Amino acid sequence: MATSDHPRSRHHRDESPTKPNKKKKASHNQEKSLLISLHSCSKSKDLSAALALYDAAIASGEVRLSQQHFQSLLYLCSASLGDPSLQTLAIDRGYQVFERMVGSGVSPSEASVTSMARLAAAKGDGDYAFKVVKDIVAVGGVSVPRLRTYSPALLCFCERLEAEKCYEVEEHMDASGIALEEVEITALLKVSVATGRESKVYRYLHKLRECVGFVSEETSKVIEEWFCSEKASEVWGDSGIDIELLREAALKNGGGWHGLGWVGEGKWVVKKGNVSPDGECLSCGEHLACVDTNEEETENFVNSLVALALERKAKMNSPEPMEDFSEFQEWLDKHEDYEAILDGANIGLYQQNFVDGGFSLPQLEAVVKELYNKSGNKKWPLILLHKKRVNALLENANHRNVVEEWISNNVLYTTPPGSNDDWYWLYAAAKFKCLLVTNDEMRDHIFELLSTSFFQKWKLRHQVRYTFVKGSLKLEMPPPFSAVIQESEKGSWHVPITCQAGEVSLRDWICVTRQN
Repeated sequence: MATSDHPRSRHHRDESPTKPNKKKKASHNQEKSLLISLHSCSKSKDLSAALALYDAAIASGEVRLSQQHFQSLLYLCSASLGDPSLQTLAIDRGYQVFERMVGSGVSPSEASVTSMARLAAAKGDGDYAFKVVKDIVAVGGVSVPRLRTYSPALLCFCERLEAEKCYEVEEHMDASGIALEEVEITALLKVSVATGRESKVYRYLHKLRECVGFVSEETSKVIEEWFCSEKASEVWGDSGIDIELLREAALKNGGGWHGLGWVGEGKWVVKKGNVSPDGECLSCGEHLACVDTNEEETENFVNSLVALALERKAKMNSPEPMEDFSEFQEWLDKHEDYEAILDGANIGLYQQNFVDGGFSLPQLEAVVKELYNKSGNKKWPLILLHKKRVNALLENANHRNVVEEWISNNVLYTTPPGSNDDWYWLYAAAKFKCLLVTNDEMRDHIFELLSTSFFQKWKLRHQVRYTFVKGSLKLEMPPPFSAVIQESEKGSWHVPITCQAGEVSLRDWICVTRQN
């Protein structure tokens, strides 16, 4: 008996450890299979089939539902809100799925919270839509809310004219570093107009100016509604405010707005019209400003360029001595009389990608002369060129005289070996708040380190592009005025409306002036 029992005992020891592994593997296969099936239901937008799979998995008790399972289900529920026949089912089951998810200890992803917020908003439950967002912010971790996560709660409160709750959501978004876009700003503006909160209306008009520029037709209607309202005509500006103070504030801000509150008194005159190519409003005759970056933004921009240039030099570890960027800063402090900076390499190498093509000094010389002639004060521009390039030009007898004249007249600055020309011409243009002549799109990873919104606004105001057609130079100067919301020291407002591509000259503007 002993011998006959021994094989059975060994067989038992061999198989028993494998049973849990087989069970675990089977469970894993079921989870994977369920996830694939749910994804398939999402693609075909089959909510009923997805819920049937979910219910079967819950009933079996053999499938461990993961974050991905719940996320797929919640997404499908929120995606079904557009179907009136499924809306109630989607909302009710979505709430159940989310509650089970949280109750099971599964942390909701940002996508899951966004889906749940949309379901809650569709139910009219803005409080719950806001709560689920606040919960993931409080927990922290990898799930970080985005604009789409907050929007359902914000838009739900705005639609129900629950102004204080709207502003609370906005404050929470701001604390989370979430920037508003036109849809959200317009919703906040609309609820502020409807509830007669003039200070909030003023604030959101400026939010639109900062974040949007020209507005959609829907937004323009909300703006017109405010200025045509009785409440708006009752809002008077500070009668004691000095117009010079308003002008000084506008200048400090870069032009186009002062931000000191409503100006003037009486009813508003609202018209729709066009603006001439040189920036004159054809409805009221006022000239629109070419809006620049404000003083604080520009100073931060200049400082960030210096920091990045010094950081680059520190990382190079070049065995050869290299001129410090501060030497260029000191040189500029002694030569501050420039109206334009030239990216010499970009201009000289323009369209030179052909056999025997090389650096074209005549092209660069043409740009220099054109800018000198355009300058009302007959000022020379400043050219930035790398030392290696300058040395090569000096060795060419045909070019030497021109280059030596530029150097002696402080028209040319030579950047040192190992340096990046980009830092030099960009820094000089930013410091002097002058024009920058280059076709460089400035899309390198280096420029990505700078504030995107600011940089785009700065380029629009300062960058001059150029072309040479059959040897003839054409400069594309910055526009004479900015197509953004503008507030003048007279108290008037001008609001550009989105237009179809290619019809910029026909763009409609809302012109708003006071009767008094």
